[in-house]
Amino acid sequence: MKLTKIEKGVSWICQIFAAIIMLQTLYFKFSGSEESVYIFSTLKMEPWGRYGIGIAELIASILLIIPSLCWLGALMGVGIMAGAVVSHLTVLGIEVKGDGGYLFALCLVVLFCSSMILFIQRKKIPILQGYLPV
Repeated sequence: MKLTKIEKGVSWICQIFAAIIMLQTLYFKFSGSEESVYIFSTLKMEPWGRYGIGIAELIASILLIIPSLCWLGALMGVGIMAGAVVSHLTVLGIEVKGDGGYLFALCLVVLFCSSMILFIQRKKIPILQGYLPV
């Protein structure tokens, strides 16, 4: 079943927002910014976790802009951001190094956008094909 123009538009907006947010954080992860090192040190994942999550976010961002694979990028985005939300709520706190909750808010935006993409693009997910009503 084809997507409506509204569904396509909402999906693209969410795909672009999620990809841009994840891509702009890569500079801080890969350059070893003080805040990124602090976050991953607190999580006891420095430096391998910082690089690993950065690579995963890069792959997810690329997949988000490929129409046939955007569902996979969104699935990765949900997984990565779910981990980030749990980390913020259990270890890091909402506010990290005086950011006013900015990183947490970005995380929630990507989680929301990725969830919307998965819902809109659900019929493209191979494992669900045949199980969803037409």
